[in-house]
Amino acid sequence: MVIVPRKVYPNIQKSLFKGKAVILYGARQVGKTTLVNRLREEYKDKSLLLNCDEPEARRSLTDVSSRQLTSLVGNSRLVIIDEAQRVKNIGLTLKLFVDTLPHIQVVATGSSSFDLANEVVEPLTGRAYEFTLYPLALQEMSDLFASHQWPTVLAERLVFGMYPEVILKPSEAPAILKTLTGGYLYKDILAWQRIKNPEMLEKLLQALALQIGQEVSYNELATLLGIDKQTVSSYIQLLEKAFVIFRLRPFHRNVRTELRKLRKIYFYDVGIRNALIDNLNPLNLRQDVGALWENWVISERLKTLHNNGQRPRQYFWRTHAQQEIDYLEEDAGILKAFEFKWSDQNLRVPKAFATAYPETHVTLINRDNAQEFLLGE
Repeated sequence: MVIVPRKVYPNIQKSLFKGKAVILYGARQVGKTTLVNRLREEYKDKSLLLNCDEPEARRSLTDVSSRQLTSLVGNSRLVIIDEAQRVKNIGLTLKLFVDTLPHIQVVATGSSSFDLANEVVEPLTGRAYEFTLYPLALQEMSDLFASHQWPTVLAERLVFGMYPEVILKPSEAPAILKTLTGGYLYKDILAWQRIKNPEMLEKLLQALALQIGQEVSYNELATLLGIDKQTVSSYIQLLEKAFVIFRLRPFHRNVRTELRKLRKIYFYDVGIRNALIDNLNPLNLRQDVGALWENWVISERLKTLHNNGQRPRQYFWRTHAQQEIDYLEEDAGILKAFEFKWSDQNLRVPKAFATAYPETHVTLINRDNAQEFLLGE
């Protein structure tokens, strides 16, 4: 079996046995269990794995006392709580681990934010190191292909996405994506939030999938789906907590006509997006290549920044007159701007942007230079 080294792994290793819990977030099937099993191998018989997809494991960690925790871990030095978001009020249990068993290193993985399962929100500020594992980054799979294979790799990834199993089992990619989008990817939302109409969640996802690269209006989505705006907002927040989608805010500073309220919503993985709309056709048969390219590059850039320990603020820019810059990063007062074009070699900077931000350079990212941009070189 091919194991792809994950960029976050060395940072997790450095965080062990520092008197804090280690929390690893990430959507289902992105490789969290593979990663923590690799960690377990280093501690062999001194490690304990609790898989919280199992009812018995959940019961052993719910409303537990420090004495019960001590009995549970025995002589283990490393305790891994996999799919910890399934434990009711897991924050309380993790706090108890850190405060009463400081010699034990607890590592918890979650395929959704822990506050989905928490009735009592117990902050772990100062008690935990948090990491996020995404679908494979181009950085992480660059050793799997030669440079001359880039066009083929790119065409496949824009259709099938970056999930590890999808990449390592290409013949099974459609079936894998179908399973994920059939509810498995966001089962925690359905389990803990008691959504009354699961079909509406799927319809919302499909509507969002058809709007990547466009500003999203919650009012328009509510009208389209026949639900209220607050429900749309709530569902979108839940999907963010399950690491299915993420939002970009509009950038505004100087120009009165700049957008201030609307958001763009992207998918962490374009394979998931394509499966939701039942379109896994090759690029030459698609009408949405430009939008796919924009989503894929932005999600890959997010991974690159995270893996490199960089945290710039991320935006898009647009005016009410439809002048637009696809993507901006602001860090330490420095603003960088990027346009993403699949086939166009020409960069056209909107006059309003050039006038308002004359110090900001706008870079065109296309197929020819995307690797440099995304590999962080």
